[in-house]
Amino acid sequence: MDRLEELKNKYQAALATIKQKGVVLSHLHVQDNKLFIQGSAPSEQIKNDVWNQIKAADAQFSDVTCDLQVDTSLPQPQAAAAAAAAAGGDGGRTYTVKSGDTLSKIAKEFYGNANEYNKIFEANKDKLSSPDRINVGQTLTIP
Repeated sequence: MDRLEELKNKYQAALATIKQKGVVLSHLHVQDNKLFIQGSAPSEQIKNDVWNQIKAADAQFSDVTCDLQVDTSLPQPQAAAAAAAAAGGDGGRTYTVKSGDTLSKIAKEFYGNANEYNKIFEANKDKLSSPDRINVGQTLTIP
């Protein structure tokens, strides 16, 4: 395995956070035998979330250089979801999980097809770690 792949695997959680939270990368490569990450985060909180993932992988960040700037002109992932919900329509439907519910059951109710459960999972990745794990009382966005 080459050094870039090795480091990407080590910092997989940080890179997943970057992807999920709308961080725009300008550089991702190996420099001086370290993973070099450079880009712009939509908010200070998202920048901190990325750093928390980096520190979780290596508290000394001995083999990573991360240079993230905050650029508030970038789309805010949470704000975009809230705006869609406030606007109503398909983007604003929510559902509160009841006892006995599964994503498949909810998908069947909303889409007429239990196999569409992944749409709901994808729209709620900020709240769900797995499509098999939902909790009674949770409010899910129905795209």
